[in-house]
Amino acid sequence: MPANPYPAAPPHGTLVEQQQIAQQLTAAMAQIHARGWCDGTGGNFSCVLSDEPLQLLMAPSGVDKGAVAPEELIVVDGGGSVRRGKGRASAETLLHLAIVTATGAGAVLHTHSQAGTLLSQHYGPQGDGVSTINLRDLEMLKGLEGVSTHASEAALPVLANNQDLAQLSALARPHLAGAPHGLLIAGHGLYAWGQGLAQAKRHLEILEFLLEQHWRQLLLQALQR
Repeated sequence: MPANPYPAAPPHGTLVEQQQIAQQLTAAMAQIHARGWCDGTGGNFSCVLSDEPLQLLMAPSGVDKGAVAPEELIVVDGGGSVRRGKGRASAETLLHLAIVTATGAGAVLHTHSQAGTLLSQHYGPQGDGVSTINLRDLEMLKGLEGVSTHASEAALPVLANNQDLAQLSALARPHLAGAPHGLLIAGHGLYAWGQGLAQAKRHLEILEFLLEQHWRQLLLQALQR
């Protein structure tokens, strides 16, 4: 998988533009929640508002992501501090920022689906390292930017979980440019990203499909033994 050659995200400077992206982000969050990929208060989602200075539009921590209104989103800076809005920024903001700065992504979506969590545990690395899940030979791989044939393989990194997000972000950073627009955190879930929100959502849906297929294939193989 080649590096993610995203161009720099354009600034969303006007109030109207920021309102539009807030509406788009909350609509995407509601759709993702409806699919059972961020139950309870799980998941976190962000869009880049500007590169210089770096600002992310995000849902606040500890809320039902399927019921967040556009005006309830917060704006965080490149250090993870809240600059506008009410509520706390998720500790995982640091990983969003690492992904954005390492890949040039314009949006990052993090889910807690059953398939992603299950496989992240099954393939989780020993100790504090990184392992991979190899997803191959499925037509849906072509939904990932840069993939043109089903005869491809996406090596999805699986990182050991760590409540210290600075350490987790440092562990992730060397693997981001070559990742297939996503990674898993062991026992936690999937992060997917893209040039903008629409592409990030597409990558999320594709990776969730591939993960769902993978665990079903493992189940079939076990039943056939």
